[in-house]
Amino acid sequence: MLNKYARAFFTRVLTPFAALLLRIGVSPDAVTLIGTAGVMAGALVFFPMGEFFWGTIVITVFVFSDLVDGNMARQAGISSRWGAFLDSTLDRVADGAIFGGFALWYAGGGDDDVLCAVAIFCLASGQVVSYTKARGESIGLPVAVNGLVERAERLVISLVAAGLAGLHAFGVPGIQVLLPIALWIVAAGSLVTLVQRVVTVRRESAEADAAAAAEQGSEAAQ
Repeated sequence: MLNKYARAFFTRVLTPFAALLLRIGVSPDAVTLIGTAGVMAGALVFFPMGEFFWGTIVITVFVFSDLVDGNMARQAGISSRWGAFLDSTLDRVADGAIFGGFALWYAGGGDDDVLCAVAIFCLASGQVVSYTKARGESIGLPVAVNGLVERAERLVISLVAAGLAGLHAFGVPGIQVLLPIALWIVAAGSLVTLVQRVVTVRRESAEADAAAAAEQGSEAAQ
């Protein structure tokens, strides 16, 4: 849902910035690479130290590159399969860094093995959720379902909670509980989304196989 509405809104907002980058000679691929590097730095430098507020600020600044690079490519008329592949691949890297940063915190200073495991589950399930759609589409299926918690929802829920939890360092009491709650929500939502996509692919593949069998039967009858 957020992919549908928030992406359209921020694309309009960021269009002038994307045009400026093109005018000064920055390429969409460079924005993709820089954005991913910034997200990884924010997640893997700040989060393992428990600096959730500043880590979230850094990540938020760079995560918008995911919208800027595509906007630049469309404005320049240079959209390509390579650009789409690079963008999608580095999205997975950035997501892995964010939840990996959470896991490192709970494995270290956060000292909570259960939440470390939940963060790792969020990391793995997010990757698999993306894979199911990509793999289904690669075998010719529409995979006509988005699911309860897509990438946008995973990022918004986890980063908003992390940023607010980071206010604990500024003296806000009790707010650090928001991050564990968010991780459990993302884990449960990712599991539901995974099931939704697997069920959809199973149904669509059965329908496609039945249609193919019927077509072969019709040709044989002729």
